[in-house]
Formats: sequence, C-alpha cells, structure tokens
Amino acid sequence: MVAIFAFGAAALLLFSFAIGPDSSALRQHAAGFLWLGLLLASTLSLAESFEREMEEQALEGLLLLPASTRALYYGKALANWAQLALLGMALVPVMVVLYDAGTLRLLSLLAVILIGTAGLSAPGTLYAAMTSQTRARQTLLPLLLFPLVVPVLLAAVKATSLVILGDPMEQFRSWITLLGAFAVIHWSLGGLFFGRVVED
Repeated sequence: MVAIFAFGAAALLLFSFAIGPDSSALRQHAAGFLWLGLLLASTLSLAESFEREMEEQALEGLLLLPASTRALYYGKALANWAQLALLGMALVPVMVVLYDAGTLRLLSLLAVILIGTAGLSAPGTLYAAMTSQTRARQTLLPLLLFPLVVPVLLAAVKATSLVILGDPMEQFRSWITLLGAFAVIHWSLGGLFFGRVVED
C-alpha cells in the first residue's frame, strides 16, 4: 500500500511539472490530475489482488468451496474498493499541497472519492481476475480497464472539480448521481460475469 501511494504521489508531482508554476492553472486541473494519479496507481493495486491466489493456486480451492462465485467477487471487490478509497483519501493532501486545491467541502469530496473508487474497483476486480492467469497481466489490465472506466473518470473529475472550484450552477448533484449510476451498473455486471471469467 505504501509503494502504491508513493507511485500515485509521484504521478501527481510529475503532472504538476507539466503545468508549471501557474497556480491558477494548477488549481484548475487538480481534480483531473488527482483521478489520473489514482487510476494509474489503482492498476498496481488491482493487479496484485489475485496474485496470491495464482502463486499458491488457491483460486481453484476457493471455487470448490460451497459458496457462489458471486460472493467471491463481491468480497474481492469490496477489499479493492476499501484500498482504493484509502488511497484516494491519502492522495488528497498531496493534491492540496502541490496544486493549492484546498476545499472546506470535505464531506462532498469524500463522497466523490467513495463513489468514484467504487466505479473503478468493480470492473477492475473483474478484469484483474480475467488477466491474472496471463503472463503480461501488468500490461493487459490497463489496456482492458481504461476504456471501460472513461465515463466513471469523467464524472468523478467533474464532480471533484465542482467541489474544489465551486458550484455556482448547482451541478454537483447531477454528476454525483451519474457517477453512482455507473458504479451500480459496474457492480451488477461484475457479479453477473465473474463466474464465467474464473471458471473458463
């Protein structure tokens, strides 16, 4: 977890170099860079979520237990969600320091992080299971995951930007609702398809 946080923080630092010393531009792009850093770091976390099962061939044993594959999926997805949410909350202070992007709407920001990471962890867990048996899983997972989570990323960036920069037209509720809808869809489809992914 520490290594993954360090990777995410390093990504935020590199993104700040791309903008330069313009404080207003840094603040304007802070939300997008936060979620890009979190997305890049999440691939490391998700790729490792099935590593122990594959090393010790424990996945076959789990499938033989008198429990549904859906329960196995949701257990893994909840663990990944918790880890990604903690990572997102840990990266917020880094964003505040690097981009001068502080806000007093902490509960709204927490809600965006929780719902946004839920939208990332559900498909991420499914594709991590799908690529866990391949040799190039560290490369294949981002290639499969990134196109799928673009709507989640866009909604999360917009909602976070409204929290940081202000919401004069009261659009936050619409974006957070859209983000929640994506999360619900991904969690439902993940539980539905996980059995076929691990049994094939």
